[in-house]
Amino acid sequence: MILPASAPESIAAAADQIRAGKLLGLPTETVYGLAANADDDAAVAQIFRAKGRPADHPLIVHVAHGGAVAHYASEVPEFAQKLMQAFWPGPLTLILPRRPGVANAAAGGNPSIGLRCPSHPVAQALLTALFEAAGAGPEALPVWGLAAPSANQFGRVSPTTAAHVQGEFGDDLLILDGGACQVGIESTIIDCTRGQPVLLRPGAITPDQVQTVCGLNMLSKEELLAHAAPAPKASGTLESHYAPSATVRLMTAKDLKTALTLLGHESPSQEVRPSIAVYSRTVRAKPSVHVLYRRMPDDAASTAQQLFAALRDFDAQGVKLIWIETLPDDPLWDGVRDRLQRAAC
Repeated sequence: MILPASAPESIAAAADQIRAGKLLGLPTETVYGLAANADDDAAVAQIFRAKGRPADHPLIVHVAHGGAVAHYASEVPEFAQKLMQAFWPGPLTLILPRRPGVANAAAGGNPSIGLRCPSHPVAQALLTALFEAAGAGPEALPVWGLAAPSANQFGRVSPTTAAHVQGEFGDDLLILDGGACQVGIESTIIDCTRGQPVLLRPGAITPDQVQTVCGLNMLSKEELLAHAAPAPKASGTLESHYAPSATVRLMTAKDLKTALTLLGHESPSQEVRPSIAVYSRTVRAKPSVHVLYRRMPDDAASTAQQLFAALRDFDAQGVKLIWIETLPDDPLWDGVRDRLQRAAC
């Protein structure tokens, strides 16, 4: 069931859902999450079952403010504190050493935990309501944070609208409708357990921004592995992820033009559904019985915002192949590039 998040009674109903140990569809600025009380291992276990996600693949815990970090983290390095001050609330997840015995299921049993403070007003309203309601009585314990991975089946395209979430889990799941997500791809993930920042997943916040704020050089996950130091497990870092049902192929503009030329340009037919979708910035595909065309925006932020919705729409149209033009070689595009490379695996 979808509830309008603008209504105060919707926030109250969502808080009741979480306190009862149930799941909730929650909007954030990145993507919609499938949320549960991060300190309720039984509730968190429902997330893994609903998504079909391996229980050792950790979830990101969303907190209302930096003050909740001490509940989950045993240590917060100085450079991590600088990153929280600069980018929280916002699309940045920090991997920190976990306090023993806290949020074990949400962390997938790992000694570290991923924490994020979302900027979406609905997520903030719910987190605040859950924490502040603890003052209502001796039995009303605070909810320090919400474990909330993307609200989709494991490995599939993340949802950016309430309708996407409902399409994944049906009418039985309570979903707060906070509109379309502004960022559109998942948060940047930085490992803060190594004495310097390590990029585990690119996103809207770039390595240059991170390095400028914390004054330290940032390692890539590959550089860490080259030093025989495995990175901690984190959400959305598997080689194959974010994949639609259709097969995704990344193609240069030249190769895309050649492939479209070989297809030919027959007149559109009402009786034939297109089998190929084209998502491109510079190559224009003419109407064809074969091709469904959608223009990619010129800038990285707009492309990120609409990417998952576009992939979901192509699936809904029944295409078998999605041809996507390769992206500019610019750090601003790294988050989108990462999602597309994983979708194409």
